[in-house]
Amino acid sequence: MIPAFNEERLIGDTLRSIPKYVDRVYVIDDCSKDKTAEITQVFAKNDPRVTCISHEKNKGVGAAIITGYKKAMEDGVDIAAVMAGDNQMDPKHLPALLNPIVDGSADYTKGNRLLNAEFRKGMSKWRSFGNTILTFLTKMASGYWQIMDPQNGYTAISTRALERINPDSIYSWYGYCNDILVKLNVFGFNVQDIIMPARYGTEKSKIKYSRYIFKVSWLLFTDFFWRLKTKYIWLNFHPLVLFYIFGILLTPISLLGFAYSLYFTFILGESLFVNGVLSLLLLIIGLQSLFFAMLFDMQVSESDNLNILSNANYTANM
Repeated sequence: MIPAFNEERLIGDTLRSIPKYVDRVYVIDDCSKDKTAEITQVFAKNDPRVTCISHEKNKGVGAAIITGYKKAMEDGVDIAAVMAGDNQMDPKHLPALLNPIVDGSADYTKGNRLLNAEFRKGMSKWRSFGNTILTFLTKMASGYWQIMDPQNGYTAISTRALERINPDSIYSWYGYCNDILVKLNVFGFNVQDIIMPARYGTEKSKIKYSRYIFKVSWLLFTDFFWRLKTKYIWLNFHPLVLFYIFGILLTPISLLGFAYSLYFTFILGESLFVNGVLSLLLLIIGLQSLFFAMLFDMQVSESDNLNILSNANYTANM
């Protein structure tokens, strides 16, 4: 899948770089105002693998990828990979994304530019800082505590996983990659990071970061509670959900209590000891509850991954 919006300058280079072993190439033109669709159609005449799918109105990158996923499932594709239309995703790394899905050790793979300082070259400090914050928020929301760089759009997924999570349920804007991780975790699929360098060219990001950070943060907040409800209450009850609830409630209550204690002491001239100690105890209990919940969450995620690997090894040995 190649989502493209106003990429007339780079869509040709992207299509020329697609390896021969790729069976289908879907360019999803998200109502571009330039010649993206026309250039793609020229390539389609010379390469039967290429299909141009045009949106009648601009829907967002997530919606473009959803369109590609649905077309891939319709055509019986086994593994669907995403490469942006701006030629920033190096095709030489595509086999590293595909191999874990081929051998059954993962159902979803994604690029990771953050682990190696050398690989982050070209990424601005502001972008790197924002990515680090969103990485932590996505870890907590998704339950995949081992993943990094969740904003990386260079991905591959098995259509088995796509059928389970339902492409129509995926968030249609830039936070689609974070939303997919949450849904994959709920249904117990294994996710692997593939370490690769960033590749930045002359293309400028179309993301408006003030809007992006707010919308994706809110998405992760709602996804977190959806995951707890679906995975740990509806599908299979686990007490970690109670620890999360206690931690989420008690931590802010204790901070408010401590603020009230300071007001009670410095404004009204009363003793700080009793109210301060009670607030401190609530804070300790709240933080411990959160830490225990995160620990249990990590253990469940590790257990899911081990089960997938065991099943893959069993299938390979049959």
